[in-house]
Amino acid sequence: MTADRAPRVGPDSGLLTPVRAGTPAEEATSDEAWLRALLDAETALVRAQARLGVVPEKAAETIAYVAATHPFDIGDLARRARGAANPVVALVGALTAAVAAEDEAAADHVHRGSTSQDIMDTAAVLVAHRATDPLLADLDRTTAALARLAATHRDTPMPGRTLALHAVPVTFGLKAAGWLLAVLEAGERLRDVRLGLPVQLGGAAGTLAGYLEHVRRGDSAPEADAYADRDLAAYVTDLTAAFAAETGLAVPVLPWHTARGPLAELAAALALVTGALGKVAVDVQTLSRTEIAEVAEPAAAGRGVSSAMPHKRNPALATLIRAAALQVPALALVVTQAMLAEDERPAGAWHAEWEPLRECLRLAGGAAHTAAELAEGLTPRPARMRDNLDLTGSLLVTERLAAALARTLGRRKAVEAVTAAATEAERSGTPLRTVLTRSPDLTGHFSERELTGLLDPTHYTGAASALVDRALTHYEALRDRRAQGSSGGSWAEPGPDRGEGRPVP
Repeated sequence: MTADRAPRVGPDSGLLTPVRAGTPAEEATSDEAWLRALLDAETALVRAQARLGVVPEKAAETIAYVAATHPFDIGDLARRARGAANPVVALVGALTAAVAAEDEAAADHVHRGSTSQDIMDTAAVLVAHRATDPLLADLDRTTAALARLAATHRDTPMPGRTLALHAVPVTFGLKAAGWLLAVLEAGERLRDVRLGLPVQLGGAAGTLAGYLEHVRRGDSAPEADAYADRDLAAYVTDLTAAFAAETGLAVPVLPWHTARGPLAELAAALALVTGALGKVAVDVQTLSRTEIAEVAEPAAAGRGVSSAMPHKRNPALATLIRAAALQVPALALVVTQAMLAEDERPAGAWHAEWEPLRECLRLAGGAAHTAAELAEGLTPRPARMRDNLDLTGSLLVTERLAAALARTLGRRKAVEAVTAAATEAERSGTPLRTVLTRSPDLTGHFSERELTGLLDPTHYTGAASALVDRALTHYEALRDRRAQGSSGGSWAEPGPDRGEGRPVP
C-alpha cells in the first residue's frame, strides 16, 4: 500500500470496552499517553546524563523543550514502527530531526548510548505508574464505601447461599466485609508492586557498553573528564540512579531486558484487583435477580436499559466490572508468557507484552472506577432479605436444631431425625415447625418458646457481627500502615534513590 493510500489511524475510543470509556484509565493508557511516556523517558535520560556532566546542560534543556512541545504525528510513527518492530526507532529519528532544527549540536545527544528497549520499558513503567494512580484512588473509594456498608449492615440478616441454594443465615454486613477485604488486599498488593517498578537501563545487550563508551572517549562533554580517573563502573551506578530519580521510578539491581518479572508481577497484580472486583460484581448480579432483589445498583439516566424491554433495569455496572475481570487474567497470561525471553533481547516475546499490558491497565482501571460508583451507590434491601429468609420455612436453621437436639439424642440420632423432618417438610410443603411437633421422636425436647427461638433464622448468624468488626479493624490498620509508608517490591534496591527524584511531568 502506498503512503498516500495508507489507512487512517484513529483513536481507540473504547467502543468495544465500555468499562474504560471516559474513565481516567482511558486517558492514562492512550496512544498519546504512551507517546508522552516515551518522550519523557528520552528526556529523563538526557537530563540524567547532564546531571552527571556527560551531556551539556544546554543540550538537555533543548531536547526536553522539543520533546514537550513538538507536534509529533502518532499515525506516522505507528506506520514507521513496522520497520523496526517497535516505535522507538521512528520516534528517535523524529525527535532528533526536530531537535536539530532547534540546535544541531544538541541533536547529537538524543538517545546517546541508549537502545530501544531502555526507552520502551521505561515508558511502559511510566504509563503503569500514571495509570495505577487513579486506579488506586478508585480502589480507596470502593473500600471506603464497602466499609460503610459493612458497618451499617453489621447485623442485617440475609440468607447465606452455597452451591446456589439457601444454606444458613449470614449478615449483609459480613458479605460486604468479605468484599472489602478482597479489594483492600488486592489494592495493597498492587501498591507494593507499583512502588518497586524500576527504570530500564542496559544498553544494546544489558551491559551499558554504549553509555560507557561515550564517557570513555570523552566526546560527550568537557565535564565527562570527571570519570576519567575513576572506575567507569561507578558511572553505571550513578547514571541508573540519576535516571531513576528523574523519572521518579525505582532503581533496578540489574538491567531486566530479559528478566520480565516486573511487568509480569504488575499484570498479575492487576488480575488480582479485577478478580476481587469481579467477585463483588457477580454477587451484585445474583442479589439483583428479580426473584431475589436483595440489592439494587445506583440508578442513572440511560443505565441498565434494554433496547427491547422497557421494563428492565439491568445491573450494568456489575456487568462492566465482570466483563473486565474475565479478560484481565487471560491478558496477564500473555505478559507472563513473555518471561520466556531468549538471549539478551527476544524476538517477539518482548513485543507481545505491550498491548496486553495496556489492556490490563485499561480494564483494571475502568473496573475500579466503575466499582467505586457501584459501591458508593449500592442499595441493600433488608426487608427483602428478611422475606427471603422465610422462603424455606425455617429450613435454614436445621443445623442449629440438630446441634440443640444432640444434647439429648446424641449427634447421629439428632441429625437423622432433623434430616427426616426437613425432608418431610420439603416433600409435603408443611412448615418445619408443624412437622417437628408431630414427630414422636422430636416432641417434648423444647418448650414452645424455645422452639420459636431455635427456628428464628435472624437469631442464627453465628459470629458474623464479630467478624465484621474484625474486618473493619483490619481495614483501619492497613490504612494507618499505608499512611506511615510501605516497602516496595523485590525488583529494586532499597535506599534513598527509590522514587525521591522529581518525576518527569
